[in-house]
Amino acid sequence: MAGKGPRLGRELSIWEAVGISVALMAPSMAANINPQGMVGSVSRAVPLTFALATAGVLLVAYTFVRLTQKFHHSGSVYGFVGATLGPRPGVVAGWGLLGTYLFYAVVTSTASARFLLAFLDGTGIWRGAPDWMVLPVVGVVLLGVLWLTISPVRLGTRVLLVVEAATVALILIVAVVVLVKVSANGDFSFEPFTVQKGTDSSALFLGVVFGFLSFAGFEAAATLGEETKQPRRDIPRAILGTAIFGGVYFVFVTWVEVMGFDSTGGMAAFEVSGSLFGDLGRTFVGAWLGDLISLGAAISAFGCALACAVGASRLLYAMARDGLAPPRLAHVDERRRTPVGAAIGVVAAAAVIEVLLWLIYDTSLDVFVAAGVIGTLVLLVVYVLASIGVIKLLFVNKDPTVRAWEVIIPVGGLIVLGYTLYRNVIPLPEGRSLVAPLVAAVWLLVGVVGVLAAPQLARRAGTALTTDEGLTKA
Repeated sequence: MAGKGPRLGRELSIWEAVGISVALMAPSMAANINPQGMVGSVSRAVPLTFALATAGVLLVAYTFVRLTQKFHHSGSVYGFVGATLGPRPGVVAGWGLLGTYLFYAVVTSTASARFLLAFLDGTGIWRGAPDWMVLPVVGVVLLGVLWLTISPVRLGTRVLLVVEAATVALILIVAVVVLVKVSANGDFSFEPFTVQKGTDSSALFLGVVFGFLSFAGFEAAATLGEETKQPRRDIPRAILGTAIFGGVYFVFVTWVEVMGFDSTGGMAAFEVSGSLFGDLGRTFVGAWLGDLISLGAAISAFGCALACAVGASRLLYAMARDGLAPPRLAHVDERRRTPVGAAIGVVAAAAVIEVLLWLIYDTSLDVFVAAGVIGTLVLLVVYVLASIGVIKLLFVNKDPTVRAWEVIIPVGGLIVLGYTLYRNVIPLPEGRSLVAPLVAAVWLLVGVVGVLAAPQLARRAGTALTTDEGLTKA
């Protein structure tokens, strides 16, 4: 339990809390690959889709801001939902978020390996590496992730922030260059912000799932609530600031990407690009810059995988501390002051998931997309539980510090989340496309069955949640 043994160190500033949210969101990696996942649904309306996703994320951000103003807990939604809706929903939410972090660790480690091989190919160091080489490179990436995850947390968060800031700055410079050149060529257009002819407007919400995938992790700072110096002030600011930055950034860079590819190879080239801004850098500036962006994207993806492991290990630590996982996973190393056992468990689980997906899918891109869809669908359900929890806490229980009209914000978030989930499972996908939503449903079902089959365990966890000093109200 929380009062025994070494504790997590309370040593992080707001910028280090921002570091894990920005790194898990991985804006530089996301800008280079995620927009391709929505082209089949929305065609050129990629920035419009990101604008819709931004609106949904800002509605969800309200939930996390309000909850982190009241509570701080390394289990994030496991603690928040447990405190607002009860132990059983809390355990399901925690299990769901753990799954999201694990599948996103697969997404990002796979992306890191792909970008690294693209860099080696572009520079001539290793041309034409076979796609299967992504798998052993992922193994190396995960070993690096494990080393930084068990290191003192300040080291990891600082690495995350520095790497991501440098890569995002480089992408923004290239975006401005592309914008200037396409404007000079007469290709400047706001058409990407409109629904394309022949595209059903409801199809935008098929693409929105990749928008949520790009934002996913903006709330990751919540897992550092027990390690931040002033959590009830700094964590809400880190979460909201990350969401606002992500919205402006993604809408702008995807708009530039669409215009840039329209003026060169068109959307067909956009869809098969190995690195969107890498190719734009090569076309509009020079080959050296494209290679540099590919390397930056590889490092960014590594940083995102690290953020996934940091967040998942804290969540698993919190659940083990409350008796929901083996006690060894709740051990905090006395010297590092990090949950080493939980970190090893998380990275090992991610490696197993990676191998299993390679047995199902043919290419590394298929593995990337499938893991991303699974993680995002599970995350949307977790967001739904958190939103219901904040409605109960603030409006059903009538918190006097919150204005009644604010209820429209989490309700609006529920509408966006619900419709996005609906559009991604109805009509039911066929063939291999069914694997991702099926795995997401099974993962959540395991959590539900677990709490129903072991009600006493869930109640004990609920008692631990409400008595633990990390989950006291402000």
